[in-house]
Amino acid sequence: MAFSDATRSLFAGTLQEIQDKGLFKEKRFIRSPQGAEIEVEYPEGAATARALNFCANNYLGLSNHPEVVAAAHAGLDARGYGMSSVRFICGTQDIHRELQDRLTEFLGTEATLLFPSCLDANAGVFEAVLGAEDVIIADRLIHASLVDGIRLCPAQYDTFKHMDMKHLRKKLELHADKRTRMIVTDGVFSMDGDLAPLDEIVALGEEFDAMILLDDSHASGFIGRTGRGTHEHFDAIGKIDLITTTLGKALGGASGGCVSGRAELVELCRQKARPYLFSNSLSPVITAASLKVLDLVMSTTERRDKLEANTLRFRQGITAAGLNVREGVTPIVPVMTYNAKLANDMARDMYAEGIYVIGFSFPVVPAGAARIRVQLSAAHEPEHVDRCVAAFAKVGEKYGVIGLDKKGIIEKYGM
Repeated sequence: MAFSDATRSLFAGTLQEIQDKGLFKEKRFIRSPQGAEIEVEYPEGAATARALNFCANNYLGLSNHPEVVAAAHAGLDARGYGMSSVRFICGTQDIHRELQDRLTEFLGTEATLLFPSCLDANAGVFEAVLGAEDVIIADRLIHASLVDGIRLCPAQYDTFKHMDMKHLRKKLELHADKRTRMIVTDGVFSMDGDLAPLDEIVALGEEFDAMILLDDSHASGFIGRTGRGTHEHFDAIGKIDLITTTLGKALGGASGGCVSGRAELVELCRQKARPYLFSNSLSPVITAASLKVLDLVMSTTERRDKLEANTLRFRQGITAAGLNVREGVTPIVPVMTYNAKLANDMARDMYAEGIYVIGFSFPVVPAGAARIRVQLSAAHEPEHVDRCVAAFAKVGEKYGVIGLDKKGIIEKYGM
C-alpha cells in the first residue's frame, strides 16, 4: 500500500520531534460565539469553563454583534446561502457590487474587488499586475500570504530591512532600470504590532516613481482617526496604489478580503487574478453582514476609541508588571519570551488561569523571537484587561521572568 508502516513511522517521528521540543500546537475548542469571554473545553474533554479571549483578531468586538448577526440572517433569507459559482460566471449579486462600492468609499480609493479572503487577494494581485520586466521590493517582515503571492509572480523580488528607509532607498536606486517598481509593506505588522512608516514610504515612492502595495489587514477599521487604516493615520489617503485587506478581522471577523486602489490595477485583477477567477464568490450571508459592519464602523468611532483606551491600559499594566514587551501603540502586544518552549508553557498556564492566549515561535516568527501575542478588543472591559495583566504577572513570577530583559531571559532559558 502507498502509506506503508515505514512511511507512517517517518511522519509520526517528525510529529514526536515537534512534541519533544515543546513546540506542538495543542488543540483547543470553543463552545460559544466569539467574544471577549468565551466558553471553552478546559481541560480537554472535561466540563466547559469560561475564559477571556486575548488572541482573537476581533479588534472592534463585531464578530458576534447583534446587528451584524441580524444582518447575516437577513442576507441568508434574501440572497441565500451560497452562490455555487465564481464571480465572472454567475456569482455576482447586487450586494457584492454594493459592498465593493462601500469599501471603496471607506478606504478612499478608486475601485475595489472582493476575494474569498485577503490571502486570496494577496495570492492573485501580483501576478495579475506585474511582469518579468518589473520588480517587487518588500519589507522583510511582510505577511506570509504576501510572500506566497509574490512567489507566483514573474517579477523580480527583492527586500529591504524591516522599516529601514535608507535601505529601501538603496534598493530603489538599484532597480531604477526596471519598467515598474512596487514597494510592498504591511500597515501594521501582525506579529510585532509596529506601524510601517508609511509617510516616508510614500515620499520615496513619489521620488522614485514606485507603486505602493499596502496590506492593511491588521489596521482596517481601527487605525487612523476614523479607523480607515494606516494610510489615514499617516495622512496618505489617495496616495496608495493598491490596498489589500480583510473582512475577517476587525470588519466582522468572518471571511472575505479585497484588492482596492487604482481603477486600472483593480480591473487587471478582475480580468487576470486566478483566486478571483477560480474561487467561489463570497457568501451572500457574509456580504450582507459586512455591509452592516461598514454601517457601524463609518457611523461612529466609539469602538475604535474604546479599543485605543484598552490598548493603552494593557500596555501600561503589562509594562508595570515587569514583563518584557515590545513598545508600540497598536492593540497587538507581543509579550516576549524568545524561547519557544517557554512561550508555549506560559501560554498553557495562562489558559489554566482563564486567559486564552497562544505561544508563537518559528516559523511563524523568526527563530529566537518567540512570544505570546496579546490582542486587545473593544469588547474587553477594563476589568478584563486587569485580569489578563494579573495572570501574566502570576505566570511570569512562576517562570522567573519578571523584570528580566531580553538578555536575562535568554541566559535563563536560551533561544
